[in-house]
Amino acid sequence: MAEELEIKLSLEPSNLTKALSWLQALPEATLGGKKSLVNRYYDTPTAELNHQRAALRIRQTGNKYIQTLKTQGEFVNGAHRRQEWEWPLSGPSLSLGLLADTPLGEGVNLAQLTPVFETNFTRQLVMLDDGEAVIECAVDEGVIVAGEHEIPLHEVELELKSGDPSRLLVWAERLAQKCPVFLNLISKAEQGYYLAGMHESGEQAGNTADGYDDIDQLLRQLSRAWLEQRAVALEGIDVQRLGTQAEACGLGQLFSALLERLAKGESPRQLLSEPELGQCQLGLLANREKQSAE
Repeated sequence: MAEELEIKLSLEPSNLTKALSWLQALPEATLGGKKSLVNRYYDTPTAELNHQRAALRIRQTGNKYIQTLKTQGEFVNGAHRRQEWEWPLSGPSLSLGLLADTPLGEGVNLAQLTPVFETNFTRQLVMLDDGEAVIECAVDEGVIVAGEHEIPLHEVELELKSGDPSRLLVWAERLAQKCPVFLNLISKAEQGYYLAGMHESGEQAGNTADGYDDIDQLLRQLSRAWLEQRAVALEGIDVQRLGTQAEACGLGQLFSALLERLAKGESPRQLLSEPELGQCQLGLLANREKQSAE
């Protein structure tokens, strides 16, 4: 078992190209390989894995196959921290025996696992080494498919390979200064479940606001609204306090403009081409981290 820590950013197609060009040109960057990935996700007809906040897939790259199990884990300053199990396979079929010593070993009828959706995309890797951390940047472009339904996929994932975890946020914030991004807490698997009609609402999944501050609640509401393509619910969030925090990090004007558009009912997807969305998300997080360190 390994632990994964990454920040995921959603972009419009044209900005995905800008992001890759900027990453490639950095003196800290080394261009990695490009590959096509076919990812088939499995669950039972009653979505037992999704109820346990787990995702099981087989990834095909050329003639190589890897079976992966991930837990939802937790969000740490905008980053996903998850447990992950990986096993190489000799072919495209699930190996149920490998799941015996994982959280799925008990309480899930493994014999009922069946394909639910796919995430298929090309991935261009760029490695960043700034002397404080080594970060793998994955620029993903493709589709998520569930039955006859399909949605586009355009993401940049920043995954910590070694070093200081705070550098993930530093580099995400730098990218947000170069092109519009959206800090997205919704995983590819969660998008697939939503497309397949097997998604749980935050309340059903136990994702209440308890234990989250105003920044975390805003991020969660933005991501949920992005997934469901609707307006953002700001009830229960102290936007005045967030505005004060935005002022403190030089984002007061941008944050006010963002709130005004959200209040008019614009969804995060409608704001993907605007810089204030990602800059406010990442700036507020960076400011909170700075205050915590003082």
